[in-house]
Amino acid sequence: MTLVFATNNAHKLKEVQEMLPNSIQLVSLKDINCEEDIEETATTLEGNAAIKADFITQKYGMNCFADDTGLEVTALDGKPGVYSARYAGEPSNAENNMTKLLSEMAGVENRNAQFRTVICLNLDGNQYYFEGICKGTILTKKQGNQGFGYDPIFQPNGFEKSFAEMDSADKNRISHRGLAIEKLVKFLTEYVA
Repeated sequence: MTLVFATNNAHKLKEVQEMLPNSIQLVSLKDINCEEDIEETATTLEGNAAIKADFITQKYGMNCFADDTGLEVTALDGKPGVYSARYAGEPSNAENNMTKLLSEMAGVENRNAQFRTVICLNLDGNQYYFEGICKGTILTKKQGNQGFGYDPIFQPNGFEKSFAEMDSADKNRISHRGLAIEKLVKFLTEYVA
């Protein structure tokens, strides 16, 4: 079975392919010559993941999955959430997003937050969703230089390091995206068995 992962991130693609059974060939947007910029206009992570997956399935007639991720901060009523990538405005910039979030959290005691990833899978005419959540806290300043996005200011529960201070293997074992992908892989492995 061939399955499109609606991404152009070669690292993400390789990581997921290594987790899948050999009977599933994973291809990227580049592999199917999709150069369109698929606009994420939904107000939920589920909605944005579905927009990307549906675009590929409808235009290319292929089984596909797509993901969307947000950082949800308790004291900010779940913000930045679905707007995490563009929190400080366009163009999307991780440094500006972190600066804005740290500024809004200045003096706030409740620093609880969670990263949440939702995957939408379109497979043989059906749609399935998988979710991964990693709970933690927002740090008062940036720590570490690994990872991307909000990683330097997010410390997962049970760890003394930010995501940006962890090596990728440790992070992937507990991360929101890793957990969602794990559920997807389990489903696909059983589906093709």
